[in-house]
Amino acid sequence: MNRLRELRKARRMTQSDVAKIVGIGQSGYSFWENGRSKIDDASLKKLAGFYGVTVDYILGGDAPIESSTVRVPVLGDVAAGIPIEAITDIVDYEEIDAALAATGEFFGLRVKGASMEPRMRDGDVVIVRKQDRAETGDTVVVLVNGDSATVKKIKYGPDGISLIPTNPVHDVQFYSAADVERLPVRVIGRVVELRAKY
Repeated sequence: MNRLRELRKARRMTQSDVAKIVGIGQSGYSFWENGRSKIDDASLKKLAGFYGVTVDYILGGDAPIESSTVRVPVLGDVAAGIPIEAITDIVDYEEIDAALAATGEFFGLRVKGASMEPRMRDGDVVIVRKQDRAETGDTVVVLVNGDSATVKKIKYGPDGISLIPTNPVHDVQFYSAADVERLPVRVIGRVVELRAKY
C-alpha cells in the first residue's frame, strides 16, 4: 500500500521500526505495504494515530486532515530512579509540533519515580528524540543491561559516564568504561519536551 510507504519514509523510519510500534513482525508489516494482506481495523487506527492522518487516507482516500501537530506513541514507563524494565507497549499518544516531528523519530515515555523531581514528577510524560548520542548535560533515556531504562542527566568523564538525578536525595549512578561495554549502558534518546500531568 503506497500510502503506508510514503508516510513511513516521510518519518525516515524502517519497516521494522513501524512494525514494533504497531505490534507485529516486520514481514507482516511488509505485506501491508505491498498490499499482500489486509490491515485489521485496530492496526489501521494505530497507524492513523501514529502518523496523524485519517484511516481513509491510509486506505487511499482524500488528503489527510491538515494538522500542525503529529501524534507520537507513549511507549510505557521509564524510571526516574533505579532503572526499570523498558516497556514498549503503546499506552497513550501525545501530540508534538509537526516541524519538530520532521526532524527525527520521536516517542513518549511515562516517568516513574522521584529522582528527577522537582522538574519531572511521577506520571509526567517525556517526549524523546530517538538517538544514540548525547552531550554532557543532556537529559537522556539510557538503557542499562539491555532491558532496563532510566531518565537522567548524563555526564561523560575520562573513566566512564555518570547518570545524574535532579533530586538530591537520590545518588548519582556511575558506570565505568568497562561497565558501559559489559552491561551494556547506552543512550536510546534525548528528552526534548516534558508534559506535566496533574
